[in-house]
Amino acid sequence: MDVEEITAETVRPVARAILGQRWTDLAFLHWAVDPDRVAPLLPPGTRPDTIDGVTYAGVIGFRMERVGFLGSPGVPYLGTFCETNVRLYSVDGQGRRAVVFRSLEAERLIPVLVARVSLRLPYMWARMRLTRRGDELAYVSERRWPGPRDATNRMRIRVGDPIAEPAPLEHFLTARWGLHTRAWGRTRHLANDHPRWPLHRAELLDLDDSLLAAAGLPGIDTPPASVLYSPGVPVIFGPSGGRSRHER
Repeated sequence: MDVEEITAETVRPVARAILGQRWTDLAFLHWAVDPDRVAPLLPPGTRPDTIDGVTYAGVIGFRMERVGFLGSPGVPYLGTFCETNVRLYSVDGQGRRAVVFRSLEAERLIPVLVARVSLRLPYMWARMRLTRRGDELAYVSERRWPGPRDATNRMRIRVGDPIAEPAPLEHFLTARWGLHTRAWGRTRHLANDHPRWPLHRAELLDLDDSLLAAAGLPGIDTPPASVLYSPGVPVIFGPSGGRSRHER
């Protein structure tokens, strides 16, 4: 099986946008983990995606903005909210690299219910806050429904210098052009498309997290191997066109 290359821009452009949104003020925290540990947590038909023999577990906090469907403007109020997700890295039988979400905390209940019903994504309703003071950003999440109610995350980062040319690991952790989810009886792939990430180095100032343990990854208590920040990108989701952008 040929696995697609890790590229700064998608090799599978979305042909028709079903869902549009913008991700802003993203904090990427990642820990190296043994692929054998996370393999049972992935949907059937996928396996851990690896780099230098390891895979990664990520906690990503950000603000979702202007969520809209089929090219429509973003939904007022309900379409903008904080989110913090726990994700793993996967590759399927067609060689498509993607992410697998183990949990997605969000502060708007209706989007949580829609995502859980439509794509069976593990969205959780939470009390959340994202604040910024100068170059420091603080993310807070406290789960409300479903349990466990003690699943929380508090993290604070300081934004550093822009990264002119991301290293291979930084591309591996951020340039992901789809998600895998188990929905309606089979494993599905949903493509996404967005401009090249503007990435910054970042310093982790504070972390108190139980989301990883609640997502099936207890015992991760070392400092993260990678801490990054991005001001954000506009994103669309939908079926891919089936042809590589590099072949056009």
